[in-house]
Amino acid sequence: MTDAPLDNRVDLEFDDNLLLAQLCGEHSSHLARIEHQLGLQIVGRGNILTLAGPPEAITAARTALETLWQRLKHGLPVAAAEVDATLRSATSSLDDTAKRAALQAIGAGGDLKTGNQGVKARGGLMPRSPNQSRYLQAMADNALVFGIGPAGTGKTYLAVAEAVRRFLAEEVDRIIITRPAVEAGERLGFLPGDMRDKVDPYLRPIYDALYDLLGAERTARRLETGQIEVAPLAFMRGRTLNDSFVILDEAQNTT
Repeated sequence: MTDAPLDNRVDLEFDDNLLLAQLCGEHSSHLARIEHQLGLQIVGRGNILTLAGPPEAITAARTALETLWQRLKHGLPVAAAEVDATLRSATSSLDDTAKRAALQAIGAGGDLKTGNQGVKARGGLMPRSPNQSRYLQAMADNALVFGIGPAGTGKTYLAVAEAVRRFLAEEVDRIIITRPAVEAGERLGFLPGDMRDKVDPYLRPIYDALYDLLGAERTARRLETGQIEVAPLAFMRGRTLNDSFVILDEAQNTT
């Protein structure tokens, strides 16, 4: 893809007409969505899209189109939800590092990129908001990260994804995921089954993320070998956790 800027116009040239049709959407619905939200004009001629409008709108539209293009080139779908999510990232005041994190799409090609290995995630995995991009970048840059936000914003899922990425890249030897089983109080001993049977219902969101990223069979193998451990916080006292990626979920319930 190449571009040739002219005043407040930018021509973006794409090298695959079939993917370009998917980028534009049915009856150019994706382009119309971008035009409406950013207040600019997009005209398609052959394999070239011409962006015309205010400079900041052109910059945001170009960023969004480049991100969506990379997604398509890696075999990932582009629907209205992906267009909206990409526009939110493109129009936010991200720093360069966060923008790169958003554009890299850590699930490119449907895989969580880990050198020569990959983790299959349904529909691929990429940050869908500026804060998710910052969250992923923070985990990449820091040894200790606090993730705070409302339910459903991807805090646990993205943390598990980063843990799996590092594990498969052999940056860590184990993944330790823990959360307080506060709903059970002090009555775990009265519940039927062994320790895992007692606490599994409270750890189900973590298993859901692991199954989605690794698949049930691969997750079960890693759990059996102890390379992945999911346990309630009460059972973590006195543990030595060298070379491990540790996730404390629902940390607000520890006090």
